[in-house]
Amino acid sequence: MDIREIQNLIKFVAKSGATEVKLEMDDFKITIKTTETGNTETTYIQQVPVASALSQAPVAQQAAPVAPVAAATTENTANEDSKYITVKSPIIGTFYRKPAPDKEPFAEVGKTIKAGDVVCVIEAMKLFNEIESEISGKIVKVLVDDASPVEFDQPLFLVDPS
Repeated sequence: MDIREIQNLIKFVAKSGATEVKLEMDDFKITIKTTETGNTETTYIQQVPVASALSQAPVAQQAAPVAPVAAATTENTANEDSKYITVKSPIIGTFYRKPAPDKEPFAEVGKTIKAGDVVCVIEAMKLFNEIESEISGKIVKVLVDDASPVEFDQPLFLVDPS
């Protein structure tokens, strides 16, 4: 099982409403636990010698309470943000706006960036990956807090290309 399959499994579990899933294969074991809101809380991947074939523990599905959202507010935000281009996370990890705690952020609201400029760092498996912008423009909004976990394809920044 490669990293993309694991990422897809995590997304599927988060969307399904399940609170915990355990998957054991020949040479590893994965446990995914989610919160009631559907956000992935903990993922354990463990290499263990297992003699049995693929087995998956059944999980009881629980309906998570859904908070009502004002449709008008969502539509207004979507209309305002539609003219901007979204810079998304290419990997799962921890988002950092600065190269070090005592340094300036890579990208701030109002800063003009060019294609190829580093906009943030995402730590994944003890490696710090510099994330470069694929577009040029002006940073309009930072969508993620510093030192927050991010998922694959999660929006990080809104950029005004004009």
